[in-house]
Amino acid sequence: MNLLFAPPSLDDLIRLLKAWRFWVLGALIGALLGAAIYIIAPPPYRARATVLVDFNLEQAWPQETDRQQFYYLEREARKLEEIAWSDAVMTTVAEMDGSAAVSELREVKLQLSQPTEGGWHFYADDAAPARAQALASAWAQAFTEGAQEKIASAAGLNSFIEVTVTQAADLPVARSLPISVYLLAGALTAWFLSAFIFLFFDFDQPRNSTTRTQRKQSKRKSKIKNQKS
Repeated sequence: MNLLFAPPSLDDLIRLLKAWRFWVLGALIGALLGAAIYIIAPPPYRARATVLVDFNLEQAWPQETDRQQFYYLEREARKLEEIAWSDAVMTTVAEMDGSAAVSELREVKLQLSQPTEGGWHFYADDAAPARAQALASAWAQAFTEGAQEKIASAAGLNSFIEVTVTQAADLPVARSLPISVYLLAGALTAWFLSAFIFLFFDFDQPRNSTTRTQRKQSKRKSKIKNQKS
């Protein structure tokens, strides 16, 4: 076995390139293992609800510069994001679900992906597709109600902002990760391991050492013959 911290020699790299069949076989085995893991322990289902957020820049800032409008969008979007993760909204979702804790919703179940203006996507993950749909729908509705309440009372949000639920029923649901991710991860892992094995483990070393011993013995015999002659 070669030293792990020793740099590979040119012969090692050539031997690694010649082992392309082992690479292909290892990648196939790794992909099959990834598919098996996907079947045995699949990722949770993910449902997506959508809320339309319109900041109405033309009415809110009719005579301001683009830079001021950009800061306005960023500031109001952060406020809305805080509402989405607020205790009031999370508690409402937990009560509608009946079995999830607020900490579990924030850390495991729910994810928020939104642009500055347009459709905000509310994702929910769960092993049961129906529950994932219910969580995503409840979160979108609770956020919309909380944001509309803040806008109506002028409590920190601009009155020109409009928040509307556009998709909360019959939500699209699918696995949070496709099987292709597992296949690729398994193939790359197997490829890395095969390259590591061929770089740091010399399976031809016993044969090479035997050949070197035979060469040394032949040289000694030739020297003895020369001395006798």
